[in-house]
Amino acid sequence: MEETVEDPPTSAVLLDHCHFSQVIFNSVEKFYIPGGDITCYYTLTQHFIPRRKDWIGIFRVGWKTTREYYTFMWVTLPADLNSESAKQQEVQFKAYYLPKDDEYYQFCYVDQDGAVRGASIPFQFRPENEEDILVVTTQGEVEEIEQHNKELCKENRELKDSCVSLQKQNSDMQATLQKKQEELETLKSINKKLEQTMKEQKDCWETELLQLKEQNQKMSSENEKMGVRVDQLQAQLSNQGKEMEKLVQGVQDKTEQLEHLKEENGQLFCSLTEQREHQKKLEQTVEEMKQKETTAAKKQQELMEPRNKKTAVEELLVQEVEHLKAKVEAGKACFLEKYKECQRLHKQIRQLRAATREVKQDQKSQQEPMGMGSQEPPVSTVIG
Repeated sequence: MEETVEDPPTSAVLLDHCHFSQVIFNSVEKFYIPGGDITCYYTLTQHFIPRRKDWIGIFRVGWKTTREYYTFMWVTLPADLNSESAKQQEVQFKAYYLPKDDEYYQFCYVDQDGAVRGASIPFQFRPENEEDILVVTTQGEVEEIEQHNKELCKENRELKDSCVSLQKQNSDMQATLQKKQEELETLKSINKKLEQTMKEQKDCWETELLQLKEQNQKMSSENEKMGVRVDQLQAQLSNQGKEMEKLVQGVQDKTEQLEHLKEENGQLFCSLTEQREHQKKLEQTVEEMKQKETTAAKKQQELMEPRNKKTAVEELLVQEVEHLKAKVEAGKACFLEKYKECQRLHKQIRQLRAATREVKQDQKSQQEPMGMGSQEPPVSTVIG
């Protein structure tokens, strides 16, 4: 057997599980002359792709697994698998490593997984003129040869049956291969469409994901702004609540002040009414005093006329006149003082009216932001 640095990959798979139709051996001789190199020619089928550790072995006919090789040679990988020359390959076996007996052998192509991909017809190693040599044998040797021939015939029949089976298997495999090839092309087309669809879907998903990320960022930013705005509104609401309390307290104070002003207004109105009545009485008194003064003047004039009246009467009349004049002057002074007091009261009333209007306006301006629709009832103050 061949001495090699590295043993070829083999398998314990039985013969029935091998595929012999993917590599076809060509120009195989019935016998090869011992002592010379032999060249093995083989053809790779269309759908078979050779690999780096594929090998061709010489097996004795009747082998069961690829571990039973006699010798082997590594195959040479073609540079271009698509060219026609790449399909036609050869490998050379050196004479030193070939069998020395006359048993039947065959070439087998074994891939790097240890599976047989092709097998040749059987051949022998014997001289060319062996059939012309007269051989003298004994009866036992003849019987042994006949027995050997019977075994060879049996093996030949088995090989023929195996060949027919292999041919049928090859035909079935070719049909299956063609069907699988069509299915593969269909699957490739479907796969291509699916890849295109997946690519489009992926692009769509990436676009949607980018949009969602942007929307998420915007929503996060808006949420932060809303949080700040909520804090501001809460602070503003708290301040407005405090201001509202102040306004309510101010309204209550203004209301109390208004009530107090109303009371003062009523009191002033009563006082003004009394002052007006007193002023009328004073005016009547002044008018009466004027009439008395006029009457006294007339009487004085009448008294001045008769010279023969007594001086005592004149003096009495003069005193009475002076007394009346003093009363008139006193009435005038009182009237002037009451008139000034009336003017002062009128000024206070105008100020009270202005203050009342300001209070009403303040209440209205304070009630409107609070949603208070009620208004202070009008205060009717009749001032003459």
